[in-house]
Amino acid sequence: MQGEDLQTPMDEVFVKQLLDRKTRACARMLRWIDDGLPEARGLLKRLYVHTGRARVIGVTGNPGAGKSTLTDHLIRRHREMGLSVAVVAIDPSSPFTGGAILGDRIRMQDHATDEDVFIRSFATRGNLGGLTNTTTDVVHALDAMGWDVILVETVGVGQDEVDVQRLAQTTLVVMTPGMGDEIQAIKAGILEIADVFVVNKADREGSDRTVRELEQMLDLGRGTKPTAAELRHHGMPSRPGTAVEQKRVAPESWTPHIVKTVALRGEGIDELMESIAAHGEEYKKACQDKVFVNNRLREEFLEIYRRTLYARGWSYLMHEEHLRQIVDSMREKSSDPYSLAEQAVTALGNT
Repeated sequence: MQGEDLQTPMDEVFVKQLLDRKTRACARMLRWIDDGLPEARGLLKRLYVHTGRARVIGVTGNPGAGKSTLTDHLIRRHREMGLSVAVVAIDPSSPFTGGAILGDRIRMQDHATDEDVFIRSFATRGNLGGLTNTTTDVVHALDAMGWDVILVETVGVGQDEVDVQRLAQTTLVVMTPGMGDEIQAIKAGILEIADVFVVNKADREGSDRTVRELEQMLDLGRGTKPTAAELRHHGMPSRPGTAVEQKRVAPESWTPHIVKTVALRGEGIDELMESIAAHGEEYKKACQDKVFVNNRLREEFLEIYRRTLYARGWSYLMHEEHLRQIVDSMREKSSDPYSLAEQAVTALGNT
């Protein structure tokens, strides 16, 4: 890539560079996406037809559980299989610059010279859910560029930050022994999204107890997963945040595996790779079902629609005259904020 001429954003040569997985073109595209530039959205529209080929694996869990070390092993193992790997590492935002604190890339320096490994960190910039507001777009772009495996490592998350399960085909939830109050852990939303539970640092006291608690949780949860027949009746949600909108779409036949690892010593990685491969096969089978595919695409669209609507609405409100009129109406009590908000949404259709 030394001295290569990168063309203008919508130039056919640049699109070809993206599809040929040229490193500089890839980095530039992801920067445009992260910065929210209109050029990126135009390119995403053109690239979407090339998506759907990558294996997307999410890695989430509490801070300090060892996600980055496990991700490093996953990179190495997939490279040994001859597969190219892209890593989307979501890092905490710097409180001073808003940029990513690049801890993940520091831990993955062993792959820095491998042209078939691409690692990029993104700052959360205050976004909740464990991902950034543009992670879906980033994954679409990397998928279109031809990366075989895309690993999405979330920022350390809490109980209900579970966005990764809507994006990933396989979700790994990493935890450690001594995770605290057992009942609270069982209630935690993050435990409901796992395709594979990884009990890392299993050389610590309490690892067997953690496994037993997870097994009990899975036993209690059997039979609560929605069936394909139930999913067929899903319509558009009546309001954001309803149970219908948040419904998880996953292979019905799969029961989450529990794998013990000691990532620092590389122990348990073989078993983890076997579980990932097994879930991958179940996912492929599920993709033969039109209902399953439709519901995955539905979740994908709703996420993009939400962000598009939010961006348009925010752009409208940032028009100085629009916002001034709204504030004047509220101050004079000539209208209320609820009616004004409804009027602003209606006005979007005329812009």
